[in-house]
Amino acid sequence: MSRMPLVEPQALPPYLKAIYDATPEDNWIGRHFAQAFAPNPDLVQAYQAFYTPWHTGGAGVLEPRLKELVRLRIATLNGCVLCKTVRMAPDVVAEDEAASGVDDADNASFTPRERAAIHFAEKMALDHHNIGDDDVAAMRRHFTDAEFLELAMMTGQYIGFGRVLAMLQLEVAACPI
Repeated sequence: MSRMPLVEPQALPPYLKAIYDATPEDNWIGRHFAQAFAPNPDLVQAYQAFYTPWHTGGAGVLEPRLKELVRLRIATLNGCVLCKTVRMAPDVVAEDEAASGVDDADNASFTPRERAAIHFAEKMALDHHNIGDDDVAAMRRHFTDAEFLELAMMTGQYIGFGRVLAMLQLEVAACPI
């Protein structure tokens, strides 16, 4: 069961009601997101004002596919079912790649740059205290300084918000029938 009360749809604040209404009926996890954050809709709106332009809105210097691959890998590592089921960039990441959770960073279908980003994301999520100068130097062979900073920031926010969503257990619910 969700660790936050799920507010009835008709009682949702307008911003969250719009999210709820735009979410397909069979995507109850996405709907639970809108319902669970009803006590603080400004928080979601402010977060999405940052997240959406940088992840899917074309802001930044990293290509959308790379960001989506990293996001999907973090979703798997965080155990966030909501993050793993949402397709933020279906036009640039194939469904089979998305469904796999990018479990094999060394898959030949990934470019060397994508592999480096996925490995970096894994280390950020699992062993960030041991990212050393050699790791950063290896990343800088694939990324400009601006790209590396964006990758680090996006990876950090994927980790943090994904862990919040996993902790809230929005995907765990009683059957509505």
